[in-house]
Amino acid sequence: MRVTVSRKAHFNAAHRLYRKDWTDEKNEAVFGKCSNPNYHGHNYELIVSVTGKIDNETGFVIDMKTLKELIKSEVEDAFDHKNLNLDVAAFKDLNPTAENIAVIIYNKLKPKLKNDLDLEITLYETPRNFVTYSGQKL
Repeated sequence: MRVTVSRKAHFNAAHRLYRKDWTDEKNEAVFGKCSNPNYHGHNYELIVSVTGKIDNETGFVIDMKTLKELIKSEVEDAFDHKNLNLDVAAFKDLNPTAENIAVIIYNKLKPKLKNDLDLEITLYETPRNFVTYSGQKL
């Protein structure tokens, strides 16, 4: 039997959506207000879901304290109150869209989990706009 457990977290961060190789006009046409050269911020809500077999000894899929600490060290400490474009190396040459942020979070967390556990990241950029990523490759 496989069960999914989830933990919510949040972080606040600024970013700018733009491509360096495009003009300001093209960036504004594609990304709108999100391409503001002075950046803008979001209160991101994060749901980290881990799926696996229940351990016979503990009754856990994963110890939630362990998951909490992992999210804090890998995501909250790394992204909270940061300018993603300027302060987070992963976005030096990667547009910090919600889609790309979710993939980066997945890539930071997945190697820290046991191989038999599946991971899904749901990232809310606003209460109405969110993305989900679980490692699928094209």
